[in-house]
Amino acid sequence: MHLQQLTYFVAVAEARHFTRAAEAVHVSQPSLSQQIRALENELGAELFSRARGNIALTDAGETLLPLARRILADAESARREVQELVRLRRGRIRLGATPSICTGLLPDVLRAYHDRHPGIELLLEEGGSHDLVRQLARGALDIALLVLPLPAASPALTTVELLHEDLVVVSAADAPAPVRGKSVRIADLQGRPLVMFRHGYDLRELTVAACRAEGFEPTFTVEGGEMDAVLGFVRAGLGMAVVPRMVAGRAGQGLRMTPLAPPGLRRTIALAHRTDVAPPRAARELQRMLLEADPGSLLGGSAGPGVNGQG
Repeated sequence: MHLQQLTYFVAVAEARHFTRAAEAVHVSQPSLSQQIRALENELGAELFSRARGNIALTDAGETLLPLARRILADAESARREVQELVRLRRGRIRLGATPSICTGLLPDVLRAYHDRHPGIELLLEEGGSHDLVRQLARGALDIALLVLPLPAASPALTTVELLHEDLVVVSAADAPAPVRGKSVRIADLQGRPLVMFRHGYDLRELTVAACRAEGFEPTFTVEGGEMDAVLGFVRAGLGMAVVPRMVAGRAGQGLRMTPLAPPGLRRTIALAHRTDVAPPRAARELQRMLLEADPGSLLGGSAGPGVNGQG
């Protein structure tokens, strides 16, 4: 079994077409078909059903596909690791992060990293923690910044807590204050219009769970947005939203930030990578910078001790 054969197999599995797969991997279609047939002979099973020109994975193909992707990802990681120069003059990091972390924490950190290592290519994958865990498992990411706790069925990942952060309520600056006091209780959100993130956002799950724990279902005026869209809708006066403090602090004008009353809501941000594969050197350097940074500086002075177990 050769890596080239696995590359061709994954290409056909994704394209569901031999000619298009051959074009994607820059090889002639007969050569690709020959290598696929050789792989099937070695494994002793057909990988594709070719009935009437329709290409579909057989049971054997379905079994092989995630393994092949992982093998190819590991091989690519090994190749990059060997090729990286000792002084980190070149290389690549495949970094995953949730949207709120991309908006709040990463810009300053990545700027500092790029200033120190300008030859390192930074590839960012934005998504919810559940999606990023799957990306890590299949070898598509080197490291990821996730919100804890991880999904119950998470693969073998090594996680290191980076910081804890308060969540706050944001509302339009030109609208009446959410409450007369200095803080908002979760119960105060009952019946109030909320702008809500799309499904898959950790913040959506946390906010809805907190409201239900107080005995009510939240009321949405708009739902399904990404972070920038949610903040824009709040500025426009469509409702309030629960967001991380670091996002609210960097969101610019047009928003009012109100703390949540004790015990409030907090989240834990952690660094994660696959336990069985060490991140490449460039990614380890970014990890080191994040872990050595002062939590207060990462959050613009809003970090604090403790966590309530919500992620």
